Amino acid sequence: MATPSAQSSLLNLLQFVRIVDAGSFAEAARRAGTSTSAMSKAVSRFEALHGVKLLHRTTHSISLTHDGEKLLDGARNLLRQAERLEAYIGETAAGSSAGRVRLAAPGPFLRACIAPMLPAILKANPNLELEIKVDDTGLDLAAEGIDVAIRFGDLSGQPGLIAKRLGAFPYIIAATPKYLEFMGRPKSPADLESHHQIGYRDASNGQLSPWLFCDNSGTGAVTRMVPRNRFVVEDMTVAWAMTLRGLGVSWLPAWCGSKDISSGRAVEVLKDWRLPETPVYAVQLDRKQVPQRTRDLIDLLALRAKSWDYS
Repeated sequence: MATPSAQSSLLNLLQFVRIVDAGSFAEAARRAGTSTSAMSKAVSRFEALHGVKLLHRTTHSISLTHDGEKLLDGARNLLRQAERLEAYIGETAAGSSAGRVRLAAPGPFLRACIAPMLPAILKANPNLELEIKVDDTGLDLAAEGIDVAIRFGDLSGQPGLIAKRLGAFPYIIAATPKYLEFMGRPKSPADLESHHQIGYRDASNGQLSPWLFCDNSGTGAVTRMVPRNRFVVEDMTVAWAMTLRGLGVSWLPAWCGSKDISSGRAVEVLKDWRLPETPVYAVQLDRKQVPQRTRDLIDLLALRAKSWDYS
């Protein structure tokens, strides 16, 4: 069992993390509802007890020492676990879905699909606190303290997860009506060679994503095409914005521009050459205890996912 001095030392270390994350003693104290002096003394007590120096302090700033840098990651993980435990205890005691949920999803999907539904989600659960993290690289849910993550496609290479299917989407070739009027409407993937192509580079691996087409006339053969590199961007929403400007054709998930296509601002072409749809999942770590607020969020996502549908 931890001694009282060990418990006090641990609490002081957690205060150190809050100070670093806040950027100052005063801001950390404001967030914690305590005094600047109390935050400063917490760090001083830890330094004196263990014979280390965690922070360089001046009148206007703080910076990490070498020892502070070495301790920060481990201390931050402890703080995350303490916050999660505190939130779970509060949720259990109250018997409600109140509390914080950390949600992660790829940046373009967050902007195009998650952000528009946030008002409805928060209205359905006024006591829900959402922390949203951009996840373009497939973050480690446990290491990052993520409760729910949005994943696309095959999950067989991601063990230890529980997945709830939210829906599916196709990748589509699209352009503006004026662009097609000027450049002509492609009838097959081969016709795209004469068009301006807006490519997408996956920032997580640096690879230019190929455009894939399926011959749905009977053979089912997949055609692979690497777009020319005149226009290449690392954000799908930027690629879609360029498409709407009439700069060329793009091959992107339908959720990037389904509203624009519905309104007629953009047009899908080569619809008969679509690949099978890509599934969308809400995933969480496979744990015995899942807070009600996490289950509620997943249910709300599933309920609202119909707004991503594209046919």
